[in-house]
Amino acid sequence: MTIKVGDSIPFVNLATMGAEGKEDLSTNDLFKDKNVVIFGVPGAFTPTCSAKHLPGFVEHADAIKAKGIDTIVCISVNDAFVMAAWGKDQNVGDKVMMVADGSAHFAEAVGLELDLSRRGMGMRCKRFSMLVEDCVIKSLNIDGPTFEKTSAEQMLSDL
Repeated sequence: MTIKVGDSIPFVNLATMGAEGKEDLSTNDLFKDKNVVIFGVPGAFTPTCSAKHLPGFVEHADAIKAKGIDTIVCISVNDAFVMAAWGKDQNVGDKVMMVADGSAHFAEAVGLELDLSRRGMGMRCKRFSMLVEDCVIKSLNIDGPTFEKTSAEQMLSDL
């Protein structure tokens, strides 16, 4: 069942890359006592994600954060090393936190998993964006193969 507005984010362990290497973090670490915009993509380095989705959040990061957002998180079913490399490739700097959902535990816990096994890509995450305030979902957008409903521009208008 897909998570909905008003639901709490489930507790899941995730990973990111820090100065000392791979760092484990939980959804509580990401969302407790914070206002967070999180967006999920099917995969790092994939065409739409790299050409449009992530770059939009990098471009509009300052405007999003000016609306009271503490952190912008990009999450994908990739490992922390791939997410860090993709962030470096996309010049995200400190504008967007690149978070790995390596085993799709977050995607499954929120009901946003996407099985692309027939296309040779395994379990992935649906394209989504959400506003989370202190672990509670305040807005949720889910897209199909396009990204308009989950774009940075849409999130700015939601804020």
